[in-house]
Amino acid sequence: MDGNGRWARRRLLPRAAGHRAGVEVLKPVLEAAGEAGVETLTLYAFSTENWARPTEEVDTLMRLFLETAKERVPELGERGVRIRFVGRREKLPEEIQSSMREAEELTAENGKLDVYIALNYGGRSEIVDATRRMISAGLDPEDVDEATFSKYLYAPEVPEMDLVIRTSGELRVSNFLLWQIAYAELYVTDTLWPDFSKEEFTKAVESFASRSRRRGGV
Repeated sequence: MDGNGRWARRRLLPRAAGHRAGVEVLKPVLEAAGEAGVETLTLYAFSTENWARPTEEVDTLMRLFLETAKERVPELGERGVRIRFVGRREKLPEEIQSSMREAEELTAENGKLDVYIALNYGGRSEIVDATRRMISAGLDPEDVDEATFSKYLYAPEVPEMDLVIRTSGELRVSNFLLWQIAYAELYVTDTLWPDFSKEEFTKAVESFASRSRRRGGV
């Protein structure tokens, strides 16, 4: 969900205004996902690298997360959304961790749309953490294959990623779900995240549907 800062800068607004505008996009995008028959959606909210941003901006993002969780999670729960988080949650402030647990517990029984929020997440960190867990479990190296490795990821139940939507015209994966996107299709739009819409989401899905998924075959 990239482009919040640039969206604000073009309007001579503080970066915080861009992040708040980005939150407003979540509802229409989730609605579009449900209408398109999407079963699992992952939103990259805060990366392990984002801690390098100015302290004031990081604090704003954390406050915004708490506000969003308080205001939006009950409504999402009523709409049948199940919320899960992936990332190094133990490194987040305790207040954030508590909100994460509450959101997961409140929506645990829902099944209309699974929404995973990548918070303090990094693809490389996930692979490192999975390796550490396998070592701690005492696995024999000969017993480790792709299926086994997948079981030690943050959310092993999540299917492989089909489509990655990249906003703001960036042509990189930015350490996002590196294991899961091995065969994902990419859709890049110059639209900044706060301007992203249901129509743009639909375009991305239609683009995906038009592609041939050979996965190395013919």
